[in-house]
Amino acid sequence: MRYRAGMGSDHYFSATPRSNASTRTIRVRLAGRDLDLVTAAGVFSPEHLDQGTARLLETVPVPPATGDLLDLGTGWGPIALSLALQAPDATVWAVDVNERALELVRTNAARLGLTNVNAVLPSDVPADVVFATIWSNPPIRVGKQELHAMLEHWLPRLADDATAWLVVAKHLGAESLQRWLADDLGLDVERAANTKGFRVLAAERRTA
Repeated sequence: MRYRAGMGSDHYFSATPRSNASTRTIRVRLAGRDLDLVTAAGVFSPEHLDQGTARLLETVPVPPATGDLLDLGTGWGPIALSLALQAPDATVWAVDVNERALELVRTNAARLGLTNVNAVLPSDVPADVVFATIWSNPPIRVGKQELHAMLEHWLPRLADDATAWLVVAKHLGAESLQRWLADDLGLDVERAANTKGFRVLAAERRTA
């Protein structure tokens, strides 16, 4: 699976950020707990929990207690850690192309004593894994072509009757993405939340 990671400038979706890591500790609230977690430059929203992810985590239901759960575009790990804290008997896949981000997820999971988080590159997820849910603040700024390719790869791997939860800023194409998920991927899509400039989409893969 290819994402546009090998670009000249340093982006949060770069495979190997060239900037100094400038590691720091921030306090965030995840799964009802106040936590001190490690972030760094060269990953998405290193200073704080970004508004889109916050809106997603406020909206999603409790995740399935078991099975394989996917955080697509994990960054320093707030979604993956929330999944793992709420579903300790599940296997959480924290996927990103950014090697620095993946190392941060591993560090944060270890800090919290979580042993059910696999922070890996997209190519490291076994092809036969299907997901009981997918939670994602997808990297919209990689461009529509790359975004669609990413979602075309992962969303069909939802289990029957499972739901993917995606948060998208309204001004960055939330409405067009909703149409594309329904028309091109054949998912049942609903607006689960529409608040503070963001739309949370629930996209369900139903059995025939």
